[in-house]
Amino acid sequence: MLRMKSVILLMALFLTACGYHLRGALELPKGMKNVYLDGGSPQLLDHFKRAMDISSVPLATSPESAGMIVKIFDEDSQRRVLSLSSGGIANDFELSYRFEYELVDANNKVLMPRQPIEIKREYFNDQVAIIAKGNEESTIRDEMYQQAVRSIMNRARVALEEKPE
Repeated sequence: MLRMKSVILLMALFLTACGYHLRGALELPKGMKNVYLDGGSPQLLDHFKRAMDISSVPLATSPESAGMIVKIFDEDSQRRVLSLSSGGIANDFELSYRFEYELVDANNKVLMPRQPIEIKREYFNDQVAIIAKGNEESTIRDEMYQQAVRSIMNRARVALEEKPE
């Protein structure tokens, strides 16, 4: 029994020593320990909450209680046909997701001025597996929201690291 406990302890130490962390966890600076998302679609808010939960960062319930506020403007999601088959059926689609955001601190001082984020993805529309393609589009949109959240957090990290104390 002692040998089993020792093995488990050693494995835990090796995992922490190698820099292991949960997939999707973001390494956030001190100034980002309480964040509020102002605006944005429910899907973006949901992905933002998940990213903060994984990173063990509480999401503020109001702008007054936040250390940093992420303001979302002009969010837009589109789907565009790229090519058609000889029968007039769409073969390829392009999904685009665009918005602008601004980072401000608790005192409403601008940490990062308004900047755009635009993400585009293309996928093939196989008419044989229509249900699977609907699921594929949903999966691609989820990945686009995840990438948007990562982009905001990475840019926020840079803004906070450059900010004079």
